[in-house]
Amino acid sequence: MKKCITEPKLQQFYILATSPGLAKEALILKHGDSFALFDPHGDIRQEGLGEQGLYHCGTRFLSKLELHFCQARPFWLNSATTQDNLMVVSDLTNPDMLLEEEEFLPRGSVHILRQKFLYKGTCYEAVKIENFSPCKIHLPLSIAYDADFVDIFEVRGFKRKKKGKFFPVQVDTASVTFKYLGLDGKLRITKIIFDPPPAELNTNEAVFHLELNPKEKTNIFVVIACFLDQEEEPVPFVRAYLSNRQELKRLRRTSCQVSSPQEFFDAWLKRSESDLFMMLTETPYGLYPYAGIPWFNTYFGRDAIITALESLWLNPEIAKGVLRFLAATQATEFDPARDAEPGKILHEMRFGELAATGEIPFARYYGTVDATPLFLVLAGAYYERTQDINLIKDLWPHFEAALLWMKEYGDLDGDGFIEYQASEEGLVNKGWKDSHDSVFHADGTMASPPIALVEVQAYAYLAYLKMARLAKALGQTSLAEQLKQEAQILREKFLKAFWDEDMGFFVLALDGDKRPCRVYTSNAGHVLWGGLAEEKQAISVAKRLFSENMFSGWGVRTLSAKEILFNPVSYHNGSVWPHDNAIIARGLARYRLKHFVAKILTGLAHASEHFPLHRMPELFCGFKRRPDQGPIPYPVACNPQAWAAGAVFMLIEAVLGLEFIPSGLCFCYPVLPPFLRRLKLRNLRVNGTSIDLDIVNHDADVTINVLRKPKGIEILVRK
Repeated sequence: MKKCITEPKLQQFYILATSPGLAKEALILKHGDSFALFDPHGDIRQEGLGEQGLYHCGTRFLSKLELHFCQARPFWLNSATTQDNLMVVSDLTNPDMLLEEEEFLPRGSVHILRQKFLYKGTCYEAVKIENFSPCKIHLPLSIAYDADFVDIFEVRGFKRKKKGKFFPVQVDTASVTFKYLGLDGKLRITKIIFDPPPAELNTNEAVFHLELNPKEKTNIFVVIACFLDQEEEPVPFVRAYLSNRQELKRLRRTSCQVSSPQEFFDAWLKRSESDLFMMLTETPYGLYPYAGIPWFNTYFGRDAIITALESLWLNPEIAKGVLRFLAATQATEFDPARDAEPGKILHEMRFGELAATGEIPFARYYGTVDATPLFLVLAGAYYERTQDINLIKDLWPHFEAALLWMKEYGDLDGDGFIEYQASEEGLVNKGWKDSHDSVFHADGTMASPPIALVEVQAYAYLAYLKMARLAKALGQTSLAEQLKQEAQILREKFLKAFWDEDMGFFVLALDGDKRPCRVYTSNAGHVLWGGLAEEKQAISVAKRLFSENMFSGWGVRTLSAKEILFNPVSYHNGSVWPHDNAIIARGLARYRLKHFVAKILTGLAHASEHFPLHRMPELFCGFKRRPDQGPIPYPVACNPQAWAAGAVFMLIEAVLGLEFIPSGLCFCYPVLPPFLRRLKLRNLRVNGTSIDLDIVNHDADVTINVLRKPKGIEILVRK
């Protein structure tokens, strides 16, 4: 039998899936730099991939949390996440139990309700126990705990040669404290506080002796605080919850509220909004969407830019925070170990011990080829949405530096295209499909570097055009004309090099020898978003994207099923990514191919019916849609993922043809798919004011009903 060998270098930061990941009923919380993964019981147990835990700043601060009732694990009744994502809830009950003196307690006699939320590095839990039996009960309830302080990359499979120092566990009358001094010199502290104090407390377990009369109930409160370097007093339980709610209310007040009478679609909308808001983190520069849970709960450049573009019409403050943060972290010098070059935009920033010690290269890593042009695309789109010239003026030097990177450092061989080489450490491929096997020729051989990806040239073209408009807005007319000319030159070169007449499609990439990778991929759909294609080419691309080989029934696959490396269970070679489909839909709308846009929205909308909580995952498998069955989950997908949450909003933007103009708002050739009869837009911010709209589907037409609009705002409909 032939061995299957994967080059270790390429798999260095691969997520090892040696067993199934979280159950679909898993409970997930996130606030700021902290997130938590619980099983349906509300416990933390090292099963599956071993990813359960309470994490803070890239480190697991709690690796075990198990509740037992009379030394037995309770029966699970139900678990849920509130619609606003602020709290997770588990309902439990006792199994059949033989107590002391042969007393029998039938199952279902005691109800245990566990409610948890996160706030500022602390997990708060309320445990409510209620006796529904006709007798007084005397039972022990125990909570076991532990803290391993492993880095998130260790959970993913990274092996370390050496660890830091663990201190003896400190036990007080009502609290237990774990301490770990990392090799990065940081002291990490986990403090567990119980109220009321337990009857017994040691280094790994708290025991409460319950005495409850019939119909009597009692509460136990558990606070698990994560600290770096020094302990602080946690925010009190009730105040923390109310502060959490207030943060969410402020976000909603500044965002457009989208809803629909179509229940399953409205459920997707509501969960997407909640997931998007949950992934937002307040930074000194404004709001910033972290990428995904569990593996990417940190700053990513590309992910945040695309999420900001998806939600730009919903809340432009997200884009503003992303632009300011990425400008502040823009590379200013050469550093090959971090793939940094002057003007380049961040790919990833990590805060865990491994990043701080240099054991992984991601403390501040620039190994992406597309974040820099996308940064400029976002800047232009933000200005079109808001007319905020002040931010453009403030960040203009950063935009100029990004442009210079595209011309001087992005184009490795002077042919006018942006290319990339493999990193010394870190990633081999540097587009959004960054797995090691995602760029290849039709015969399955990997493309040799330097590699020019098809979609990156589209982003660069769009970046030149957006920057030309910004330059004109700043009064730099000659620069604006120069940038437009550069965009046109790029377009002419691109169409000659990347369009394949025999395929009727854009090739995936050019390799280091300028040989085209003639494979059918979803990347070509991004070219339509960039506006590089001629109309006939756009129609040809659309037809092939929606052929049986490319469209699974749920969405467009990343790779055609007829290609040699197609695998519906792969990360990038045959799976379906919601954000990828949203960008494709936005491109199709540019060429007025709205029936295809509606098809993508319909497929993903029906897919959302089958996902727990209607939560759209990072990706799912690209198997063909089967009657009466849902899409097949991908085994280690992040869930939630910011740009997956934002996908529905870009899809709505695409079907409605939503464009912001200086005088107000324009709907360009709006359509709605047959299943979607009506959309409500409330508190849509336009030129500093707020409007309310109803969009109604009449099958042959779509009408825009204006419910509230201040004077001076124009609403145009182009049909």
